[in-house]
Amino acid sequence: MSRLANSLMGNRTDEQRNRVAAALERVRGQIGLVLGAAAGARRAAEAELAKLHLERVIVTTGMNRATGTQLAEWRGNPSSADVFPKLQAVRDEFYTGWTHAPNTLRELVAANAPGPAGRPPGDWLGRVGTNDGFTAPGLWRIGSATVDGRDISRTFDVAVPLLDESHLAITSAPKTRHAVDGIVQNLLLRVLSTFEPGAVRVHLWDIGQLTAILPDLYPLSRTSALTLYDPSGLADLLDELAGHIRRIHATAMQSGNASLREIRRTTGQRGEPWRIAVLYGNGEALEPERVRDLKRVASGALAAGITLILVDVPTTPSTAVETISLLDERRVISSMTGTDLPVDLDPPMPSAQVMRAAGRIAEALIAKQGGPRSFADLLPTELGKESSARELRAPVGFYEGEAVDVVIGDASPHALIGGPSGSGKTNFLYAMLGSLAARYSPEELALYLLDFKEGVSFAGLAPGRKDASWLPHAKLIGVNVNTDREFGLALLRFLADELRRRSTAAKEHEVTNLADLREQDPEGHWPRIVAVIDEFQYLFAGRDGVTSQATQLLEDIARRGRSQGIHLVLASQDVAGIEAFWGKPAVFEQCTLRIAMPKARRVLAETNNAAVSAPKWHAVLNHDSGVAHGNQLAHIPDASSKDVFVKLQHRLWERYSSSYRQPRLFDGAHSPVLEGAAAFAELKPDGKPRALLGQSIDVTDVACGVELPAGPGRNVAVLGAATAEALSIMDSATRSLARQYEPGKVRFILSCPIETCLPAVTDLVDRLHAAGHTTEVVTTGDLSARIGELAEGLSEPDEPKFLLLYGVDAVLPALENKQPGVLKSGLDQLRLVLKQGPSRGLHTVGWWRSVARLKDTLGFAGTDDIGSWAALDVQGNDLAAFAAGQLVHWSPRPGRALFFDRSTHGAPEVIIPFQRTPFQQAGVR
Repeated sequence: MSRLANSLMGNRTDEQRNRVAAALERVRGQIGLVLGAAAGARRAAEAELAKLHLERVIVTTGMNRATGTQLAEWRGNPSSADVFPKLQAVRDEFYTGWTHAPNTLRELVAANAPGPAGRPPGDWLGRVGTNDGFTAPGLWRIGSATVDGRDISRTFDVAVPLLDESHLAITSAPKTRHAVDGIVQNLLLRVLSTFEPGAVRVHLWDIGQLTAILPDLYPLSRTSALTLYDPSGLADLLDELAGHIRRIHATAMQSGNASLREIRRTTGQRGEPWRIAVLYGNGEALEPERVRDLKRVASGALAAGITLILVDVPTTPSTAVETISLLDERRVISSMTGTDLPVDLDPPMPSAQVMRAAGRIAEALIAKQGGPRSFADLLPTELGKESSARELRAPVGFYEGEAVDVVIGDASPHALIGGPSGSGKTNFLYAMLGSLAARYSPEELALYLLDFKEGVSFAGLAPGRKDASWLPHAKLIGVNVNTDREFGLALLRFLADELRRRSTAAKEHEVTNLADLREQDPEGHWPRIVAVIDEFQYLFAGRDGVTSQATQLLEDIARRGRSQGIHLVLASQDVAGIEAFWGKPAVFEQCTLRIAMPKARRVLAETNNAAVSAPKWHAVLNHDSGVAHGNQLAHIPDASSKDVFVKLQHRLWERYSSSYRQPRLFDGAHSPVLEGAAAFAELKPDGKPRALLGQSIDVTDVACGVELPAGPGRNVAVLGAATAEALSIMDSATRSLARQYEPGKVRFILSCPIETCLPAVTDLVDRLHAAGHTTEVVTTGDLSARIGELAEGLSEPDEPKFLLLYGVDAVLPALENKQPGVLKSGLDQLRLVLKQGPSRGLHTVGWWRSVARLKDTLGFAGTDDIGSWAALDVQGNDLAAFAAGQLVHWSPRPGRALFFDRSTHGAPEVIIPFQRTPFQQAGVR
């Protein structure tokens, strides 16, 4: 009864509290007197005996017929000499007050259990509640109790506190499951029918049943109002409740409040729904760990607006708990009466009516939430109004009708996303990127997007043939880079350079983080950078220099990037097999934001299995390093279907495209075209010829070239039997050189002994002729003599010359033959040209189909005469002699070449040869 008083006095003035307390105290005393629990005699036992004896005498003989002996015997008992008058006074006091007691108690219950909380079901069942959830009734009716009076029986209502006030523990009797379900279902329906849809959420768990837990309420399961858990899901349920408690407690502490009820009172807003968790334990012992979890949840639940209804759960939480013990199908003993007085239960509400009522509540909730949420619901009313100085925050989905945010900032600097193929990982990325881009302008947010899998997930964010729009926030978009791990390394290098730039600026302004830097340097350009790397595990797939460098860079960025506004979003199907991180947990420890798609493994903490049971099109968001209490389940709306994201992209493009450049698109499945390279367009006659061999795998659009000034060793060798790539390199090198000379100012001498390559050579000659350049095609038979002429002319150089030799290895036998009367062979003359030619304006660009043939060509002179080379289908071990003796890690792959220039490189780099296009399509120059 003391708990009843506490619940009634929750949010009242002192006067109201005193009045309620007095009324409850009077009722408690009256009930106790009726049952003999508070006898006012000197000795309780003697008084009870005297009462019973006196009642028997009155009933059997009547007071006026009692014998003198009987009265004397009774009065002569010294232990009860004063009992009769005291008992009579007590009886008179009770029976006088009892006339009004039931009415008083009914008034109290009615005042504190208004509407569905205390009224008969016929008055409200089937109607949708209107209470906004700001305040809650103090009591909820379960039945009535009857006490026999002097001449009439008196009945009063019995109700129990819930919601902010007390938990409820129910103990069943044999064969009373139907009655228990009736109690629970009646209470839940009273609560759900009191409040407007969405104000209360119910969680059901039964250790012994997979289904059929209060089936009449199942229409609510298609909404956020009802969540069901299978028998093995108790840990998940307790983890979820613990997460709510921690989150609400943190919110309360930040606002200076102690509970959710105080938050409601001070803010005037509901903020959080009430939650009722019903646990059917069937009397089975729980695991010790679950018992500890349950007690921890129970101790903090009421302050967080969470109520537990424990049915045959063999543990007692050390907090406010009302108890109900069933005697049979119709009667219980309730702690609310403070006595052993049996309570007659209200009968279970009719099943059909309950189902209809639940269905109406579900329909009202769906209508209130606007039905299933779409990508458009994630977007703000106005674009680009948020500041990223402190953090990035944007909704990515919805849970129980409420938006669920992703927060990227100092507290959660990096994100780790995991999910098997088809789990919705790409859709989540689109939802996140769209929501962020809609809230933050390109001045506040810069995106670098990289997809290692064989696909074009991000290609639509760059301009294309069908759609010229692009995402203005994107600075770099890389797709189909599963074989180009170097591109991921290039991105990490760029981020590391940017991190150093920002750190230097922060030191200059004597600040330590991005927010303070932006405050001290308002004119600077300091957006938050988010680098998304999908299937990032491919970056660490090999045991080579790429993996080693990428690991070091990633660790550094993950550790120091948070303070400078550089954030990583790493997505993968499975992070367990990344050998580079074995024994190096620092990277993942920095990824405090974990997003697990359905069936994801090893993304959340080891003991956190929330992703296993997550439904399709959902994600588990966790900002606490994957620990279970931080779980937030969210339904992720469709953001990746046709025309969904595009609509937002068009809005952003129309708003920002005039002020920002389009992103750099790197597509590993397509070779670049020479005419499209910025470096080719910038070439002009300036006396510093540069041969472009291919495109660098880099964040910026950079072409790799070889400068060919007058100096020793400035020749170029193309190595390997990959004909298409070799012809492309020879073509781009020649055309880029031709662009840097005025017509008639340079001579190109070409020789091709390989018949299948003649069309490509002819095409190149046509281009050179069309550009007005002097060309000379030398046949295989004349090559030896022509090289001799060139060698002899080195002493008197005239115009710049480029000797373009295709398939040199094919003519080596002919060059080795000495002509009659000639001291040197063609091969000797070629070696002379390679050695002395570059210093005298004659550079050789040659193609050898094997490294061994190039060595044969050079002879014993060493490799210094080949200052730069591009290797195709050649193993790295064969290239050490041409790379200053260093170990070369290179496994040939189609469409790629390994490029090295002694004058500029510390180590070889991978390039993409330009795509050779027919002359008729490419046009002139």
